[in-house]
Amino acid sequence: MGTTLTASVLGEATLTSTHFERIVAMLHAHAGIRMRAGKEGLVRARLAKRLRALGLSDYDAYLDIVERDPARREFTEMVDVLTTNKTSFFREQAHFDFLQDTVLPACPGPIRLWSAGCSSGEEPYTLAMLMHETLPDAAVRSARILATDISHRVLATAKAGTYPADALSEAPRGWVQKYWRPTREATGAPRLEALPSLRGLIQFGKLNLMERWPMRGPFDAILCRNVMIYFDKATQQELVERYYALLRPGGYLFVGHSESLTGLSHRFTYVQPAVYVR
Repeated sequence: MGTTLTASVLGEATLTSTHFERIVAMLHAHAGIRMRAGKEGLVRARLAKRLRALGLSDYDAYLDIVERDPARREFTEMVDVLTTNKTSFFREQAHFDFLQDTVLPACPGPIRLWSAGCSSGEEPYTLAMLMHETLPDAAVRSARILATDISHRVLATAKAGTYPADALSEAPRGWVQKYWRPTREATGAPRLEALPSLRGLIQFGKLNLMERWPMRGPFDAILCRNVMIYFDKATQQELVERYYALLRPGGYLFVGHSESLTGLSHRFTYVQPAVYVR
C-alpha cells in the first residue's frame, strides 16, 4: 500500500505515498502539472470532498475511478480541486499598459487575443475593457478574445461574469460605470455584472493545454501568465514552441512576472519583463 503519509482521523481516508505518487503521475501525464513532494497534506484535504461526494472510503477506489474513466470527468474534477486559481482585474498592470499603448493600436487586422489559463475571467474582461478604450468602434466589433482554462469550476464563474463589487477597485471608475452594472447576490451582497459590450468580445472554452488545440490562429497576443510555473522544463519548452506557431509575425507572448523563457530554447525576442515578440 505504501508508507502512510496521513493517518485516518474520524473515519477520513488515509493517503499513502503510493496514492500520492499515482496522483503526481496522473497530473503530469494528462495536464502537465508538476506536483512537488511536500503537498501531501494539501492533496488529502482537497480530495476528501471528492471522496465524500462519491461515497468512497479509500483512495484506491477513488484513483481507480479517475484512471479508468475514458472521458476523464473525474480527472477534471481532481484537477479543479487541486489547482489554485488566483487572479484579479488588472493583475500585473504593466502588461495591460503595454497592450493599450503598443500592441492594440498597431494590430494590422481584426484583433485576436488568447487568454490561456483565464481562470475565473478577470483577465479576459480586463482585455475587453482595454479594447473598448483603445480601439475605434469598427475595430472593436471585429475583435475577439479566446479565453480557456482546464477547470470547469472557474470557467463557470468566468461565463457568469459577475464579481464582488470591490473586485474592480483597481479599474478606472469611468470604466466600471461604462461596462458593468450593479447587481446583488441572494444574500444582498453587492456585485457587478459585465455588460454585453464586454461579453460579446469573449469566447470561453475548456482546454487542457497538453491536448490538441482546436484553434488555428494567428493571434496578435497570447497571455499565458502564471501558468507555466506549474510545469516542468520539458512541458514549458513544448508550450512555448506551440505558442510561437500560433502567433502572427510580430505577435506577443505574455508570461507572468515570476516566469521567464530563460533556460528554454526559443525564437522569441525579449521586449520587457515577461513580454516577448515573435
